[in-house]
Amino acid sequence: MSFTFRQREQISKRLASEHFDLFIIGGGITGAGIALDASLRGLRAALIEKNDFAFGTSSRSTKLIHGGLRYLKQLEFGLVKEVGSERAIVHKLAPHLVIPEKMLLPLKEGRGFGTLLTSFGLKLYDWLAGVKQIDQRKMLTRQQTLACEPLLKPDGVKGGGLYAEYRTDDARLTLEIMKTAAHNGATVINYVQALRFLYDDKKIARGVEALDVTNGHSFEIKATAIVNATGPWVDELRMLDNSRKGKQLHLTKGVHLVVPRKRLPIKQAIYFDVPDGRMIFAIPRGFTTYIGTTDTDYRDAIDWVSTSHEDADYLLDAVNEAFPSVNLTRSDVLSSWAGLRPLIHEEGKSASELSRKDEIFESASGLLSIAGGKLTGYRKMAERVVDMVIEKYYSSRTLKPCSTDQLAFTGGPFANADAVKRYTEQLASQLRPLQLEQYADYLVHTYGKQSDEILRYMDKLQDESPAMCLVKAELYFTVDHEMVLTALDFFNRRTGMLYFDIHRAIEHREMVLNELKRVFSWDDDRMQRERIALEQAITSATLNH
Repeated sequence: MSFTFRQREQISKRLASEHFDLFIIGGGITGAGIALDASLRGLRAALIEKNDFAFGTSSRSTKLIHGGLRYLKQLEFGLVKEVGSERAIVHKLAPHLVIPEKMLLPLKEGRGFGTLLTSFGLKLYDWLAGVKQIDQRKMLTRQQTLACEPLLKPDGVKGGGLYAEYRTDDARLTLEIMKTAAHNGATVINYVQALRFLYDDKKIARGVEALDVTNGHSFEIKATAIVNATGPWVDELRMLDNSRKGKQLHLTKGVHLVVPRKRLPIKQAIYFDVPDGRMIFAIPRGFTTYIGTTDTDYRDAIDWVSTSHEDADYLLDAVNEAFPSVNLTRSDVLSSWAGLRPLIHEEGKSASELSRKDEIFESASGLLSIAGGKLTGYRKMAERVVDMVIEKYYSSRTLKPCSTDQLAFTGGPFANADAVKRYTEQLASQLRPLQLEQYADYLVHTYGKQSDEILRYMDKLQDESPAMCLVKAELYFTVDHEMVLTALDFFNRRTGMLYFDIHRAIEHREMVLNELKRVFSWDDDRMQRERIALEQAITSATLNH
């Protein structure tokens, strides 16, 4: 199926008229992974998302495809092994989106693990995660650690370790998986909400009544198997099915701050402990450095999660304690985001102690719900769900085995990281005459080889400034090929500007709103709602609330 708003009517008609083998509710990375796996195996798969794709947790993580070093502390060796091997697979599938990042782990007197235990832990981590020899951990002396990161407070530093991690754009990763699923036969759509379940005479869930929130039209979707992959909303869907029994979710909140790189000019990513015993990341990205995360219980509304001043102060205090010369304040914060972890509740455990393992719940109606898990482990989570669906409903059918470890996503394929580098250099040379070469990295790590298509859009827009042309070309590409329906879809989940280039977003917001108004024929009332929603998001991200 096409992946554009221009096909929404056809997609809706297909959802209403076909009977699907597997119907997925939830357009985060787990739902996207399930849709891709199912369609590649030969199942007729459909997916709806009540907001935009990656609206929830899948655009609000620490944006790392990481091996879960902290889970060694919880003795979850199986989890470390699985996410470590998955990390290598996702890097192979999308080296433009999953980027190697050396992480410095300083060791301090009286904090965390000792040098020997850390050395053993990192070695075990490398072995469990299948890290290549060239990227395996390197233990550092005190002098080497402080040379690696001169901003680090020297008091108590006794050494450090360098180990391998991978940085990503979680929303883009989700989107490219969703697009790949659509291109392989899955029927997917955003801004369609499940209102209620439909049951057969044996009280087995066989579909939903759905509402297209863009036009108010409702229709029924019928399927043999239904999966609830709605992340923090999993229990809400289980309540709709009258099946929220037994294990339930425990939501925890994670907050991240973005500051100018020149205000926190660390040399590489760093994973440091703070006085309360927690660990914090500081990660360079373009002209910014981002910091995270918190881990606190969350019981408020889940449709709108924001960074409180208390959250921000906690992270700023942590950074200032570790890097005392920087003296960050709230005024340094360019933007922020807050997301929820849909963990499985365990009696007596604090937010930080809860397992990150995924679990699948099956209700009496046959509804399968998946919760927990990590961004890194999305592919294996999807495989487990599709295996269960096939075993339950389609064991007599000849279906293909799971092949999601082999298929490159849209935006590729790239042979390896070197191929990404060569393509980036080629793109920079094409952008140099326009004095836009500084955007080559951003474009490649956002769109991959689809950047060529953006340049083609730019060729048709030469009557405006190059900077304006680039944003407009990105907008046209994402509208035509990525189901953008709102300004926030574009500024947040397609481009990441809201978080990592907020001044660019603010500079071009009126142009984007006006272009969307023209493309979608918005009336003045809709235009005003869009403007208010965008202003609220900018206000929230910049802590001006």
